[in-house]
Amino acid sequence: MPAQFTDLIKKAYSAFNERDIDKALSTMQPNVQWSKAWEGGYISGHDEIKQYWTRQWTEINPTVEPTGFNERQNGSLEVNVHQKVRDLQGNSIFDGLVKHIYTFGDGLIKTMDIELADNI
Repeated sequence: MPAQFTDLIKKAYSAFNERDIDKALSTMQPNVQWSKAWEGGYISGHDEIKQYWTRQWTEINPTVEPTGFNERQNGSLEVNVHQKVRDLQGNSIFDGLVKHIYTFGDGLIKTMDIELADNI
């Protein structure tokens, strides 16, 4: 997997953790398809992601740290992620590992999906 993609993913996670939506969106295609782990289903495009994250951050405080990268046979990038989710009072809701699966197009994130991390 080219380093440009792992660097792009690291930039996206850093921006998310900093709550810098525009910086995070700069790593994604305008019509990106994104999994809504918090609510279920999928969204498409920058406007829907911006609305989703803005709404999410009024109810929970998530942080995500990539811990490993693995290129899959189909060319997608599997990112092992340590995810911490707290409520707005600081109480832990979730602290564990998940897998985020990315595809790319034109040097930007095209899709993101989520899988349970069974053996990371």
